[in-house]
Amino acid sequence: MVQRFPLHPKHPERLCWGCDKYCPADNLLCGNGSGRTEHPSEILGEDWYTWEAWGLDEPGTAAPGKPCIVSK
Repeated sequence: MVQRFPLHPKHPERLCWGCDKYCPADNLLCGNGSGRTEHPSEILGEDWYTWEAWGLDEPGTAAPGKPCIVSK
């Protein structure tokens, strides 16, 4: 199944981005009490998807307002 991954989430600090569950930051289901995984935009900035080969669709090919799709 293809999982959608947002390039620019409105509030990335509210979720854990470590797996496909996207748990709330204060209720991690898969962790053992560890901290949440930050969204790449929190670490690398708004142009994070241009830095490496992330396996995302090109930003220009996705419909405006739609998140890019992680390719498996």
